[in-house]
Amino acid sequence: EKNPILTPIEGHDWESRTVFNAAALYLDGKVHIVYRARDKEGISRLGYAVSEDGFTIKERLKKPIYTPDSEIEKYGCEDPRISVVEDKLIMSYTAYGETPKMEGKVRRSIQIALTSIEIKDFLKRKWNWERRYFPFPGVDNKGAVIFPKKFDGEYVMYHRIPPHIWVAYSRDLRHWYDSNIVLSPQFDWEYYKIGTGAPPIRTDYGWLIIYHAVDENMTYRLGYVITAIDDPTKIIYRSPEPILEPEREFETQGDVSNVVFTCGAVLIDDTVFVYYGGADTVICVATAKLDDFTRPLRLWRVT
Repeated sequence: EKNPILTPIEGHDWESRTVFNAAALYLDGKVHIVYRARDKEGISRLGYAVSEDGFTIKERLKKPIYTPDSEIEKYGCEDPRISVVEDKLIMSYTAYGETPKMEGKVRRSIQIALTSIEIKDFLKRKWNWERRYFPFPGVDNKGAVIFPKKFDGEYVMYHRIPPHIWVAYSRDLRHWYDSNIVLSPQFDWEYYKIGTGAPPIRTDYGWLIIYHAVDENMTYRLGYVITAIDDPTKIIYRSPEPILEPEREFETQGDVSNVVFTCGAVLIDDTVFVYYGGADTVICVATAKLDDFTRPLRLWRVT
């Protein structure tokens, strides 16, 4: 009923066109939202807002907290996703910019970018972001999510090279290896491609991973899988039906129509809050009980 929870602000040039595709963190008893905002020229920067109940925005900063700083991302820092790993927040995003081409020409490109920040600095709003890295230079790649724990000392990333979701590993967040396809389109509502969504949420049954899918009519929906708790490549359940699809006007009409797209979800008590962009124009939130996601696994164990 309260959707959308964040909309563009005409008086703020940097977020006057659209606000959408937000990372979300539950820290210190609050939901921290880091969202993508675009100006009239289409350049993307990242803004910050806070909610105490998950729905109502308590505070929203007037200036962006993260902006492009090189040719590689001159057209924008897009679609942030943030994971808590030990004492740091690791943020991945899509760098949209220019890279060199033959004969001195340049070409527009999209690629994964990574940075991090200390949790204590983030909570104090000291935006001391660490060095930016581009782990797959020049590769048409985006949508990286980092698992919020290490596996045998390694970071694990899900990322998207169309039309699949891939997995990759690293010990230092800079050098990634053993990249392989982990999920491919399977159902009609995933016909065109699938891609990462929110960072994984740990449950008693495995890692809950919400992802997006695009059908042949370019409608974006959300689905989910659950992976084994000790093996992020082992899919133990995949929902055959989408869990969220465009229905309301703010999801079916906007800068890009018929889109629901998530970059962040949090678990508060027994409820999953999914923060998503509606039609690439506004930010919304949808909720469901964690039991709704794990019920198929519980029923399978009983039978």
